[in-house]
Amino acid sequence: MTTDYDVIVIGGGAGGLSAAGIATNLGAKTTMIERDALGGDCTWTGCVPSKTLLKAATVVHQAQTASQYGLTDQPVEVDFAGVMDHVRQVRQEVYEEADAPEIFEDLDIDVRQGDAHFIDAHTVAVERDDGTTEQVTGRYVIVAAGASPLVPPIDGLQEVDVLTNETLFELETQPERLAIVGAGPIGTEMAQAFARLGTDVTVLDMADRILSNDDPELTATLRETLVDEGVEYVLEAQVEELAQSGDTITISATADEPVTVEADALLLATGRTANVDGLNLDAAGIDYTRQGITVDDRCRTSQGHIYAVGDVTGRYQFTHMSNHMAKVAVTNALLKVPSKIDKDHVPWVTYTEPELAHVGAHASDLDADGVSYETYHFPYDQLDRAITESETTGQIKVHAKSLTGKILGASVLGERAGELITAFTIAMRNGVTLRNIGDTIHPYPAYGEGVRRVADQWYVQKQSPTVTKVLQSVFGYRGPVLKYGPDEIV
Repeated sequence: MTTDYDVIVIGGGAGGLSAAGIATNLGAKTTMIERDALGGDCTWTGCVPSKTLLKAATVVHQAQTASQYGLTDQPVEVDFAGVMDHVRQVRQEVYEEADAPEIFEDLDIDVRQGDAHFIDAHTVAVERDDGTTEQVTGRYVIVAAGASPLVPPIDGLQEVDVLTNETLFELETQPERLAIVGAGPIGTEMAQAFARLGTDVTVLDMADRILSNDDPELTATLRETLVDEGVEYVLEAQVEELAQSGDTITISATADEPVTVEADALLLATGRTANVDGLNLDAAGIDYTRQGITVDDRCRTSQGHIYAVGDVTGRYQFTHMSNHMAKVAVTNALLKVPSKIDKDHVPWVTYTEPELAHVGAHASDLDADGVSYETYHFPYDQLDRAITESETTGQIKVHAKSLTGKILGASVLGERAGELITAFTIAMRNGVTLRNIGDTIHPYPAYGEGVRRVADQWYVQKQSPTVTKVLQSVFGYRGPVLKYGPDEIV
């Protein structure tokens, strides 16, 4: 059939921007439809503003704890309105440098603003704010409509002024008391940020620990750090009711016993829900559930020419996975080269201080699958760069095959964890073993040396007293026969 475009992209967030950019670079006539500003959640309400706020909070914390570097602790008067203005300035700069429509129009991508919905499997309508509607047709369609904050049904919610990540960064006045419902990545990052800026923070969660998708030992260490910085936790708590009187919000929850938390502001960090409403997916014959649009590992929907990527699929709600899925979708659609989501090597990072990162399998996954493995550790308090910078909280943990050193999963808690996890991600994807890593020269003193040092622990555990005795017998060596326990660090 003859269509207006080779590719229609619905959504101008991380996944949509990547899909449109790749498509036009492959010679496809492309249009991209976005109802708000390009950049999506990452630029406006997620990664960019949250990390900017975390940096400001870190500067405050470093001044207040300067004595750990041999300096004098300094009180800091926080200009909260100034901090938030800085956050908004940074995200505007990112938008203008990377996401502005002119950048994509210069690539001959037609950028349309409005709400998009399907008319049929090849036709998309765009409803503009001025009330006009336009229809465009496409040979292929890529849906990258993103997700929105999940607001759970709580009694009294409609009568309370609540914050989500979509409204948090518009605050002008710093709350003296902030309650956060949800101890996942968003809740944990914002708990540390606001606590360091001087707000009293209380976090409530139904789970018995924070960051339930991460290593339990490492999350316990991180929680201790946050508690030391003043964050209070109410875990295994079900929020039952909300109420507001004047500026005071009351959160009633049930844990082992009834709990009441009073706050000046309430942040709901309870997850995200796919933006499927309003797309009229039924008109295009696209299968979907409450979790999002159903796709296979090639990002194809139930309609072979329609693909979906990123948060709208409900599969991996990370910016880097939106970009990855966009590449997979466009490769399959336009190049006809079979490409699948690399679901075995998905890294994620919580950008607290210390950072917490993970890729691959957890010990619980391997145990459940009956996989034989060993766990190798290296603590930050034995990493020279961490010692010089007084950043000794944390450790590197790697689950690997004992015989070959094949890496099955890795977790890092500590400074630069987000960078270190990349080394393990590359290694796992390309079959690089702990032996290979241990044999590779790493610069000293760098945090990356910790990757080699944890690989060295595999070598240490492979060292057999029997082999040592054979060497002594053959060559006449006279040294001791050393044997290391599984938890000894060398």
